[in-house]
Amino acid sequence: MEKRSQRWQDTRKTEAGDRIQAQQSVIFEYAATVYILAASVNLSVRKTAYPILLLTIASGLGYFAYFRPWYVANETYLGALILLEALIGAIWMYKRAFFPVVLLAFLLAGVDLPLASVWTVARWAFLGIGAFVGCLMLFVTQRLRFVPFHFIAFFAAATAALSAFSSSYPWVVLAKALSLLLLFVYAGTGVRMAVIGREQRFFSGLLLGCEIFVSLLAVIYATGLEIMGNPNSLGAVTGVIGAPILLWGAFLEGKNLTKYRRWLLYGICMYLLFHSQARAGLAAALISCGLLCISLRKYKVVVLGLIFLLIMVAIAGIFAPDALTSVTKSTLYKSGEQSQGLLASRREPWQTAIDNIRLHLWLGMGIGTTMSENQAGGEEQRLFASYSKVTAEHGSSYLAILSGVGVFGAIPISLLLVLLLSKVQHTVRWMRTFQTPWHPAVPIAMLVVAGLVHAGFEDWMLAPGNYLCVFFWSLAFLLIDFAPTTV
Repeated sequence: MEKRSQRWQDTRKTEAGDRIQAQQSVIFEYAATVYILAASVNLSVRKTAYPILLLTIASGLGYFAYFRPWYVANETYLGALILLEALIGAIWMYKRAFFPVVLLAFLLAGVDLPLASVWTVARWAFLGIGAFVGCLMLFVTQRLRFVPFHFIAFFAAATAALSAFSSSYPWVVLAKALSLLLLFVYAGTGVRMAVIGREQRFFSGLLLGCEIFVSLLAVIYATGLEIMGNPNSLGAVTGVIGAPILLWGAFLEGKNLTKYRRWLLYGICMYLLFHSQARAGLAAALISCGLLCISLRKYKVVVLGLIFLLIMVAIAGIFAPDALTSVTKSTLYKSGEQSQGLLASRREPWQTAIDNIRLHLWLGMGIGTTMSENQAGGEEQRLFASYSKVTAEHGSSYLAILSGVGVFGAIPISLLLVLLLSKVQHTVRWMRTFQTPWHPAVPIAMLVVAGLVHAGFEDWMLAPGNYLCVFFWSLAFLLIDFAPTTV
């Protein structure tokens, strides 16, 4: 009896300890939430609404702390509470913080980290709430101007849903079309709201964020951790995003120390790009950076860059000729057979995509679902991410568009790309005339060029779950607003 009594008392003490620990966790989360709201509250909110809001949150969290502590004793609930705090803070600082949070959510969903599965679900919540809040702000302020580009984009998302009629996975196609529509709505409202009127802060933050991101990549890859998952992903972020932004930042006027830092980070970015051996990323970086230099008449930079590259190749050829030959072949000829040509690794997916286009010419085989149900092995599609056996590698975004949505759906997408190219042309003409990088359209135009080149060899342009797709279309909508109309 005494042993049973002692065991019962120990159990009660353990439960009481868990309860106190859970209460402390909730109180800590409560304090963090209140702090986030207090620090990010907008001054335009009425003074009477602010204490009422805080009192409501305090009452709710206090209730859970003392009457439902087991909800936060679980790691899942505690993680959801932390995620909710981040979401509330991002909404409250919508113009300043929501766009970076959305990009971070999609990036974390695509990297090789233990919590990637959490962000696979959370990214859609951030995107949907971002589109919803952006529409609300549009109705309240009515500050934005809409042009044919925006209406064509919304029509393109609607026509993508029509490919469900010829797809083996119609519900998956509808879900992807809805995701694409949410992306276009958010890019057309929330992203534009966050940038227009705040151009200097936004692009300074974009440049600083790119510097931090490349620095983190360099440190992580120096430890041997392949955080991006595969070389093509590393080539995408360094070639499409890192290289053009850092080179543009190096051309800006400023302190010598700042310029040296940006040049150093640009060199590190290009090293990571060559390390990835991703030909699509290399082509995107070389073409966009070359266009930036030529448009600004920075011919000296081009010559010095070529000389530096030749010197490095010569040094490598002297000290490690076998390694240089091996790297060259593995980069240029992915298949390992030089006789098959540079594009040998792309021929099979390109031919498969062309065959699919011939079979489903007008409506396509469904956006993001290009394989038949029998080929997929009858396995189910995951709810918040594409299943690898349902999709297929096309080797090109443009072939993926034709194969997925057909000719009917490709027409509005083609119109969007033509309009973007016209804005890029206007920006390049402006750069050639004034020879200065001080214009918000300059970095966006170079990013768009890099994205268009890269999309020719990777199929992400209509994959709304891809961080590169989110980043590209968000900036594409901004280019329509900021591109110079006359020179």
